[in-house]
Amino acid sequence: MSDALLTFLLRLADDHLILGHRLSEWCGHAPMLEEDLAMPNMALDLIGQARALYQYAAEIEGKGRSEDDLAYLRRERDYVNCLMVERPNGDFGHTMLRQLYFAAFMEPFWTMASTSRDETLAGIAAKAVKETAYHIRHAGEWVVRLGDGTEESRRRMEAAIDALAPYVDELFEGDAVSAEMTKAGIAPEPASLRAEFDRTVGAIFAEARLTFAPAAYAQTGGRQGRHGEAMGFILADLQHMQRTYPGATW
Repeated sequence: MSDALLTFLLRLADDHLILGHRLSEWCGHAPMLEEDLAMPNMALDLIGQARALYQYAAEIEGKGRSEDDLAYLRRERDYVNCLMVERPNGDFGHTMLRQLYFAAFMEPFWTMASTSRDETLAGIAAKAVKETAYHIRHAGEWVVRLGDGTEESRRRMEAAIDALAPYVDELFEGDAVSAEMTKAGIAPEPASLRAEFDRTVGAIFAEARLTFAPAAYAQTGGRQGRHGEAMGFILADLQHMQRTYPGATW
């Protein structure tokens, strides 16, 4: 159980760390001042969730590693985040759609995890579900505004839907780890979250006059440490300080 729980926690933590880092790349580059504040704040939510999960993972592992060690000193193949969160930001519409997809998946996850038999995870989930609800609202408003906006903004949203479609199904993949977490009453099976995801995204797409077109194929492998080439560039940036100044503390 401890090995499965550790893998499960690292998957969650890696998802949130990598997506938080992606959002942080918009700081100083957002299209308006309000977004220059909102996007880093959402990134801080995600990184805060990642920090709590890494702390718990380090405790479960029991090898003396800290949250910083887990976040910054692993190699690329040791990260087990889903592929969607590592995708490049693209334009603003692409980033907002990626954020909507991830938040629409995580909100029902955190809601169910708030009643987990694992008290530590339940505590993390109770806080995270409130933050995730805001992420859905914020990203969803932009998807509607851009999808039902100008001809150019609609074209870009449709391009974002096409670009991200191959990465949606991986969110709902299950394996022996997820099955063990479900059996132990710790977390829901990912596939059980699909109906709520579809309702959330479907309602927003209907208002935006957009249509979700499933990809002809699905990309997978992130949960097993197989990543796209973008991941190496993310880690080069993310790990620069820790590897340049080993053991440095604030």
